[in-house]
Amino acid sequence: MSKPCKNILFMLHLPPPVHGSSLVGELVKESNIINDSFEGRYINLILSREVHESGKTNVKKLFRFTITWFNLLGNLIHRKPNLCYYALTTTGSGFRKDVLLVALLRLFRVKIVYHLHNKGVLIAKKKKINDLLYRFVFKNSSVIILSKHLYYDIEPYVSKNRVYNCPNGIKDYLPKTSFLNPQLNESFRILFFSNLMREKGVFVLIEACTILNNKGYTFECDFVGGEGDISAKQLTEFIENKGLDKQVKYLGKRFGKLKDMTFEHADVFVLPSRCDCFPLTIIEAMQHCLPVITTTEGGIPDMVEDGKTGFLISPYDDAMALANKIEYFIVNPSQREGMGINGRKKYEHQYTLPIFEQRLHNILSELINN
Repeated sequence: MSKPCKNILFMLHLPPPVHGSSLVGELVKESNIINDSFEGRYINLILSREVHESGKTNVKKLFRFTITWFNLLGNLIHRKPNLCYYALTTTGSGFRKDVLLVALLRLFRVKIVYHLHNKGVLIAKKKKINDLLYRFVFKNSSVIILSKHLYYDIEPYVSKNRVYNCPNGIKDYLPKTSFLNPQLNESFRILFFSNLMREKGVFVLIEACTILNNKGYTFECDFVGGEGDISAKQLTEFIENKGLDKQVKYLGKRFGKLKDMTFEHADVFVLPSRCDCFPLTIIEAMQHCLPVITTTEGGIPDMVEDGKTGFLISPYDDAMALANKIEYFIVNPSQREGMGINGRKKYEHQYTLPIFEQRLHNILSELINN
């Protein structure tokens, strides 16, 4: 079979560290649909090796950036791509780093489509320098967003006819039926699966657990994920100060079968985030037939249907509201199971990996052929 003649330069995030953008980047790089249709070249944009390094500058990261810049230059000199797919970081030092790479792409007059996995443009643009940089970066470029609810963030710079919606998808996993029903004599299990960050609502969930404990409910709450702006020590100390060390545990990072087992043993997935765009862990919870309690942040309302696949609450640190929703699932196991099954059905219809790959393929094909 002859090689595809259209070549795309993919500038994306690849793990480590593990987060939504890097996981999607890995799926794109491994996609048979994408690689069979286009000649792809890949450059990893990630400079941090751990979550807690994000947003910080050091000598190692400067050295890695220099290598990335020259790698890009070499690719552009060797063969100009028909299109550059760019996983843009929209704020902070990551955005300023991206501006320097985008400037090189502009110099070679490369057509760019940005795939946004984060937000914050509307707030950051209040600084004049950021406003100028956004105008430069987004000029005459197309943008892929994860949900229609996220368009507001880039609306000042990108017209709607240049925007494509492409919700994320993940590899399939069919939960074992033996784990779908609540086990007798087992505590109700709450699962938080994300990096330990204040903006993910870590402390809000612990406060909600305190409320449930004071009401006399028997439960266990597992925190799984890498350390972010909250360390394992800080989390453990906060749990102990609340007198919850028997109910609430930090399990560290979990991958592969151990990760699947963690989802299978849970009764409800909770992510009281106030910063997310389109969390993959919510899709994973739906995949494992778990009802989801989360917030109306970002594109989450597209993912979770309030009262059907879980519950949506305000992202503004309302521990009582969160506790009330968890309590509802504790005392209504049939509703819990029903919403979990609804979530699985929604995942199968909208968020599988083949569906995501085909959506992205169609967008890239349209852009590269126009």
